[in-house]
Amino acid sequence: MVLINHIANKILTYIPFVLVLIDLRYQGVKCGDASVENHLEMGKKLLAAGQLADALSHFHAAVDGDHKNYMAYYRRATVYLAMGKSKSALPDLSKVIELKPDFTSARLQRGNLLLKQGKLDEAESDFKKVLKSSSSDKEQKEAYSQLAKADEVQRLVAQARDHYQQQDYTTAAAQLDTIVETCMWDVSSRELRAECFIKMGEMGKAISDLKAASKLKSDNTQAFYKLSVIYYSLGDHEMSLNEVRECLKLDPDHKQCYSQYKQVKKLNKQIQSAEELIQEERYAEAVSKYETVMKTEPNVHQYSLLAKERMCHCLAQDQQTSRALSVCSEVIQSDPENVNALKGRAEAYIQDEQYEEAVKDYETAGQHSENDRQVKEGLERAQRLLKQSQKRDYYKILGVKRTAQKKEIIKAYRKLAQQWHPDNFQEEEDKKKAEKKFIDIAQAKEVLTDPEMRTKFDHGEDPLDPETQQGGGHHFHQGGFHGGSQGFNPFGSGPFNFKFNFN
Repeated sequence: MVLINHIANKILTYIPFVLVLIDLRYQGVKCGDASVENHLEMGKKLLAAGQLADALSHFHAAVDGDHKNYMAYYRRATVYLAMGKSKSALPDLSKVIELKPDFTSARLQRGNLLLKQGKLDEAESDFKKVLKSSSSDKEQKEAYSQLAKADEVQRLVAQARDHYQQQDYTTAAAQLDTIVETCMWDVSSRELRAECFIKMGEMGKAISDLKAASKLKSDNTQAFYKLSVIYYSLGDHEMSLNEVRECLKLDPDHKQCYSQYKQVKKLNKQIQSAEELIQEERYAEAVSKYETVMKTEPNVHQYSLLAKERMCHCLAQDQQTSRALSVCSEVIQSDPENVNALKGRAEAYIQDEQYEEAVKDYETAGQHSENDRQVKEGLERAQRLLKQSQKRDYYKILGVKRTAQKKEIIKAYRKLAQQWHPDNFQEEEDKKKAEKKFIDIAQAKEVLTDPEMRTKFDHGEDPLDPETQQGGGHHFHQGGFHGGSQGFNPFGSGPFNFKFNFN
């Protein structure tokens, strides 16, 4: 008996808690309905204030609170549309129509979205139902106008496809322009127009349509593949690689994209390797690497042109003058406005002492690249060298090339100094001529064996010319000269007292 009483007492103690829970549950139902209305009201106010993100949060809560409240879905769709998220708005509008089939505003809005997506049959169905309903005059008028527009687009789509099949790409593209103005989210129309542009050779326009198509359709591997192919054909291997990677992210087993990826990756790696060699000033190796690039892709002209343009630069820097002139000229013949090739050939012309041609190339490059510092500096140097060549050319005096090493210069000097030594001549007139020649030879030797003076001369400045040196800075004086570093004094105080100390 005691045990029964104990259990009864325990049950009685729980009764108040059970009653509280029941009461709370009942109040929760009423609060839930009120809460949905509160969310809708708050969302409406925030929407009117332009606070879209906050409004959307309230409409999310309203939908979660009551899955059968068509107004919650409609309000949320309105916010999505205001945010430009039509893909998210469409399911909500469909839900509204499912819950309330006579809600003509939702049906009209859905029809407009379907029309923009190019879903013409579905759009026409919505517009016709609005016309059959007891909607407002404004809605009736809009539905009628949009239905007529959808009919016109249907006609243009059929015509554009026919013209495409007949290979009349210009007409097809023009018709698709009109279609896309109405159906701006229609993937198929943009893709067909891209195909027209490709056939017409307007790759920039094709790229624009395909990029839009890749965004409008989330798994559009074909658009990424075509973008990669176009960029590759234009010589933009980096963009081609980026696009084909996007394709493989969506479908790692995509055969076309994988094959394209291997080709682009190989070429891209070779070009990057060649550019690294150029940065390291390993020009001969870079030339070899770019020759490999041309073998890897012999069918796309842009890569051959790129390879030859870079080879032109490398050969000029490596002072392979003859070959540089040949390769640079090939590029310029194909692309007369190629500034890099013009600069490379100008440098090669300077090495070949064709200064007038160098000036012409730099001037042409300047016309196409006005703010290029290298062009301006190169032109100034070529003009100085041209002016210098019309005066005294120390390389020509010694009969050596501009690339001659110090040993070659001294060897040439010794030979000429012995040949034109004034003691070798008896007649006074011959001695004077020999003396002048001998001085020129000695001056040439001094300039070209002194690194600082030679650098000045190579940049078009004569270190022994009083005009360019402002009257000083050389070792030669009227009545004789004193060669400090080379240790010889050809003229003493007597008529001709020659001393040689060839080092």
